[in-house]
Amino acid sequence: MENQTEMSEFILLGLTNLQELCCFLFILFLMLYLASMLGNGAIMAMIMVEPRLHTPMYFFLGNLSCLDIFYSTVTVPKMLAGFLSGYQTISFTDCLSQLHFFHFLGSSEVILLAVMAYDRYVAICNPLRYMLVMNPQVCLLLAAATWTTGFLHALLHTVMTSRLHFCGRNRVHHFFCDIKPLLSLACSSTRLNLSLLNIVTGTIALTPFIITLLSYLYIISFLFLKVQSWDGRRKAFSTCTSHLTVVALLYVPVLFNYMTHSVGGSSEREMIITLIYTIVTPVLNPLIYTLRNQEVKSALRKALGRKLLPGKKLIK
Repeated sequence: MENQTEMSEFILLGLTNLQELCCFLFILFLMLYLASMLGNGAIMAMIMVEPRLHTPMYFFLGNLSCLDIFYSTVTVPKMLAGFLSGYQTISFTDCLSQLHFFHFLGSSEVILLAVMAYDRYVAICNPLRYMLVMNPQVCLLLAAATWTTGFLHALLHTVMTSRLHFCGRNRVHHFFCDIKPLLSLACSSTRLNLSLLNIVTGTIALTPFIITLLSYLYIISFLFLKVQSWDGRRKAFSTCTSHLTVVALLYVPVLFNYMTHSVGGSSEREMIITLIYTIVTPVLNPLIYTLRNQEVKSALRKALGRKLLPGKKLIK
């Protein structure tokens, strides 16, 4: 390996090399990115300014919106620049940084969804002890554990990828530096990296998924067996449906993308799947929680009322 020249930069080939399609995709993804920033930013702003939303459920929802903003920002601006230039060069250091933050934020979001499922379990199945179990200290601890675990998981992959030798080929068949496209360019053995990808990332993805699934199975059984009121069931299912929709939008493409063993699979298919959970899902999350949540809709109407009718009280 000493006689081989190490790569100092990579070329991101992006989604397409058709110039007429690049212009359309640039406008499309720019609009989606702005919608994600505005939607998630509005959710965070409402949670901070509205006292009624200062509860554990909305504290974690604010964390989710924050993750979505950063998650899209890791990949979308670089991709948009690539649409304008045809392709995009990225240094080896920047490539590793992008890989790190992508997996840091992605794995943190997966864990956070499990925390949110546990929060719903306690709120619905143990309502009298909810504020005792989910006190501010516990919420902060769960949030800190979520972000820390995601960071350490990403750091593992970043360090292991940085130890590989890259020579000769430097054209990444993706719109950002992901692990599997980089492994396909390595000159040295990637067996350990693949094992870590399948075992560690699989554990990070599947463990929260199992926790989420068990939480909602218990919630559903509790509602049907112990809650006699249809109105009570409907209210509980309303908040659960929003969260389950978000879980499905994230988990289905992520598991499909990362639980396969091959490195040199269909790059086009993987890029399309990645687009779903990096761009589309962060746009849909605020809509899902806003449209199906009466408290968020009420806070939004109140905030808009202050802007449109300053100094006047809203008529309820």
